Amino acid sequence: MTQAANSKVLNVSKLTSLTDLRGVGPALAEKLSKLGVYKPEDLLFILPLRYEDRTRITPIGALRAGDRAVIEAEIELTEVAYRGRRTLMCRVFDGSGSMTLRFFYFSRAQQQGLARGKRVRCYGEARKGPTGLEIVHPEYRLITDTSAPLEAHLTPVYPSTEGVQQGRLRNLISQVLDDNEQLLTDWLPESLLQDQNLPTLKAAVHTLHRPPADAQLAQLLAGRHPAQQRLAMEEILAHHLSLRQIRQRAQRLQAGAMPLPANDATKDLTGRLLENLSFELTGDQRKALDVIRADLAKAHPMMRLLQGDVGCGKTVVAAAAALHAVSAGYQAVIMAPTELLAEQHRDNLQTWLKPLGVELAWLSGALKDKQRTQAYAAIAAGEAQVIVGTHAVFQTAVEYKKLGLVIVDEQHRFGVHQRLSLMEKGASGSHRPHQLVMTATPIPRTLAMTMYADLDVSVIREMPPGRQAIQTVALPDTRRGEVVTRVRAACGEGQRAYWVCPLIGESEVLDFQDAESTYAMLTEALTGIHVGLIHGRMRADEKEQLMKAFSAGDIQVLVATTVIEVGVDVPEATLMIIENSERMGLAQLHQLRGRVGRGAQKSACVMLYRGPLSNHATERLGVMRETGDGFVIAQKDLELRGPGEVLGKRQTGLMQMRVADLIRDAGLLPHIQEVALQLLQEHPDAVAGIMHRWIGAAGEYGNV
Repeated sequence: MTQAANSKVLNVSKLTSLTDLRGVGPALAEKLSKLGVYKPEDLLFILPLRYEDRTRITPIGALRAGDRAVIEAEIELTEVAYRGRRTLMCRVFDGSGSMTLRFFYFSRAQQQGLARGKRVRCYGEARKGPTGLEIVHPEYRLITDTSAPLEAHLTPVYPSTEGVQQGRLRNLISQVLDDNEQLLTDWLPESLLQDQNLPTLKAAVHTLHRPPADAQLAQLLAGRHPAQQRLAMEEILAHHLSLRQIRQRAQRLQAGAMPLPANDATKDLTGRLLENLSFELTGDQRKALDVIRADLAKAHPMMRLLQGDVGCGKTVVAAAAALHAVSAGYQAVIMAPTELLAEQHRDNLQTWLKPLGVELAWLSGALKDKQRTQAYAAIAAGEAQVIVGTHAVFQTAVEYKKLGLVIVDEQHRFGVHQRLSLMEKGASGSHRPHQLVMTATPIPRTLAMTMYADLDVSVIREMPPGRQAIQTVALPDTRRGEVVTRVRAACGEGQRAYWVCPLIGESEVLDFQDAESTYAMLTEALTGIHVGLIHGRMRADEKEQLMKAFSAGDIQVLVATTVIEVGVDVPEATLMIIENSERMGLAQLHQLRGRVGRGAQKSACVMLYRGPLSNHATERLGVMRETGDGFVIAQKDLELRGPGEVLGKRQTGLMQMRVADLIRDAGLLPHIQEVALQLLQEHPDAVAGIMHRWIGAAGEYGNV
């Protein structure tokens, strides 16, 4: 451990508040908070987006349009021109060539200062102008000494926010760098830094804010410089440690132990459910259920992630887990992110639970007042044993009598606050309900172990027998007519089709195929075939009626937005047509494709695209054609679009990364768990320091 960390105390800085910095008052402090800066130390971790080389002067004669460079030249002519707008023009010459400096916003003092014969040093981007090369609004200063020093290091360009100019941000960061090195407490062991060939924190921060003129610029811009890797390692470690703390805290809490009913099969509702099913669970389903039931029998809260591909049968495992809780005298709640998915769960569960005499309650934002009041009363009295719904299940007015198990489906769509609210619904003193979270977006193992360290993970890879491989093709939307013919033929054979569009109605901004015009086109083209339209602006009862009509065969072609991405199960649906597929991510395309192939007949997915395709879009559609394995697709989605989609980055307070990129920095992940364990055992003070630096106030979500 470095000397600072060995002291086992945080060094005290003379800068304790942003307003201790020169030039920072309450107004600027408020603006800096939009950049995630709340204390002086935070400024050091606003890293540059790019760098400018102002360490050398470039002759004007060597400049090309698009170059960003420093020039030094003598002013030959300064004039104000009126060509559409008032413009200050300076013609400058350096012996190798001449160019124009153009200012649209200027003062009289500026105009007078940029006088003929003065020498000016300026920086900016050379562009083609009416009379040759020019720089618009260069950064400049007048110089009297031709030996005036240039910048000693590359100039950083930082992310900006309104009211915080680059110059001011550079000045504030320089204040912290120059005067307050004690803010840079290095918490990582020296042995780790040596093993990974990483610099100290102080060296890394100085390099990133003031790279030497000979720095590897390409390496810096790619985020692969050792200085960036040093910070990324610590940031990922901070998040991993916070999740480990959540896990440790959960193990100290109590939960209702739910042992298997002894010697009384009639009380084991889970066993009775499995006997009544018309199908056998797969080996993976049984294994997952056995582990979940063993967790529920313990006296501290289960925290388990159940992941598996579309159609692998997670819902029946969740239902069996809920019935285990009911057998033990507890209530179970299942929360889904969309009305349609929640309704699908409700309908499936009703089919399975009704023969067992288990009461189910339904909660959604669309319930009428009388229905909602009745549901609340049944939940509070304990008459409702299993509760299904959207985020409505954790509203303030909902009071559970004895909540023992919380099941969250498509968990990455919920924010930390929502999951915390639902957990707190079942809190009683130090008791918390057990928690099972599910996702149909498989997560690569290394990533799951690092960024879901608070959860035990169960995986269902085995698909139920009878699931059909789905033929997948990509076609230009100019062949839409051929697809319509294919749909007509399929409907003539008693099959059904989804036709998915990204927008509900026409947009003046986005050139996408919309659902309303597609519905009109198909209604006209498919005479004698019933076409329906469903989208997110419809009332819940309207959507439910349409889905029932589609399921019953009264509607044969359902035009929809991505509202049907999850939660729709119609075995007779064998065709999925997706408009503007080039604009969708792999995970979403795979979810949509998973709506078909659920019956005995062969199914197909047609991805219509509007050319020309970008390289990324070509690669995405190629992956969809080549594989139906959700785990392969998840890995490719992660590589192509980053972890945001997989992990719900925008919604999870603990997942906001300032420096690290979980794909770019994947090579660091295998070491994270080892380092975390070392710190927890040998340097517990360092754990607090690292988490405070990178997570700060976000640590309050640690109860989730």
